[in-house]
Amino acid sequence: MKLFVIPTPIGNLQDITLRALSVLKGVDIILAEDTRTTGNLLRHFQIEKKLIAHHLHNEHKTVEAIVERIKNGEKMALVSDAGTPAISDPGFLLVRECIKNDIEVDCLPGATAFVPALVNSGLPCERFIFEGFLPQKKGRQTKLKSLAQVDCTMLFYESPHRLLKALNEFITIFGPDRKASVSREITKMFEETKRGTLEEINTYFSDKQIKGEIVIVVEGKN
Repeated sequence: MKLFVIPTPIGNLQDITLRALSVLKGVDIILAEDTRTTGNLLRHFQIEKKLIAHHLHNEHKTVEAIVERIKNGEKMALVSDAGTPAISDPGFLLVRECIKNDIEVDCLPGATAFVPALVNSGLPCERFIFEGFLPQKKGRQTKLKSLAQVDCTMLFYESPHRLLKALNEFITIFGPDRKASVSREITKMFEETKRGTLEEINTYFSDKQIKGEIVIVVEGKN
């Protein structure tokens, strides 16, 4: 009994691994965050498999049934729309339930957005914390204030329409001179990384139309 957790490309389809393709071809069912997105990926690589929706809004209801199907011998792989499942995406609940039921979990190495953003930032990589998406309302300011004293590199995911809000909050709490980096559209045609102080980066993006998924990397307190 085994669940395969398969990272998928975050933009450039060539970033999928040969092993990932082999596993996807060998399973009976693929659990997909969005069956349309995964369907496009499978068609590109000429893979025909049954897809079952497994996403944020149904994972609590479906996880037990999926575990039972794996225990009964069905080979399953879990994918998200892009990147590694369970990293700011659905997957944790299913992995935890599989482990509780003595089902082996095999997570393949592969694409995830924050690693190239961290390396490209030029900020220290030996220690870092990954915060994913910050709370949108309740607890947001408390979380940010708790991070103000952190002495290692910090990473955040953000949507394009909230980037300037986040940068302004970072300036207020971390200070305008804190070094940072913003990467967007990683691995895609219009990939961009802007480095500088939080103030400089905020000024750069303030008069631009911002598109694409974003990773913000912020220097820890010195």
